[in-house]
Amino acid sequence: MFFSTYIKLFFVLTPFMVLSSFLTWAGSTDSGNRHRLIFRFLIAVVLISMLLLVVGKHLFAAFGITLDSFRVGAGLLLLLSAIGLVQGKAFYELSDGQSDFTIVPLAIPITVGPGTTGVLMVMGTEMVTWQQRLVGISSLLCAILTLGMLLYMGTFLEKHLGQLGLNVLSKLTGLVLAAFSVQIMMQGISNQLLN
Repeated sequence: MFFSTYIKLFFVLTPFMVLSSFLTWAGSTDSGNRHRLIFRFLIAVVLISMLLLVVGKHLFAAFGITLDSFRVGAGLLLLLSAIGLVQGKAFYELSDGQSDFTIVPLAIPITVGPGTTGVLMVMGTEMVTWQQRLVGISSLLCAILTLGMLLYMGTFLEKHLGQLGLNVLSKLTGLVLAAFSVQIMMQGISNQLLN
């Protein structure tokens, strides 16, 4: 259960898109500043993700949205993100004069975009027992930590894989996300048909 949740969350965070964006925007920044940028980015992603895990259930109750309806919507948003990755259209441009990109747009919306938001809110609502919460939170933290390790190794990976290699990995991530999004939508649709 832990490993499958960890893998899903790791791909939902679109790690290779994040890495490509970070390498482009960090440019020739020295390693000390890069490490500070990565640390700020990771703190932001952890805080945003944990908040989404907690608030999902309460938002559903407040707006009268059923979990299965939200599954369909979240799956659709994740599918659109996946299509963007496969087509290579998920890149964001920095606004003029913007020097700090760690929160916007790297943490939001590249890492925690609409599809990721939906998945985290659904996951938080499905975590009923303390064991499920422990597995979900630890899987999420490990996925974010792995993403951080990728960023720390960014220069090495870019040197050995090249931009083409990173683009191929982003497209593969999109394929995995597409399959995952369809699974989420099918679960929501089948549950609604049964009820």
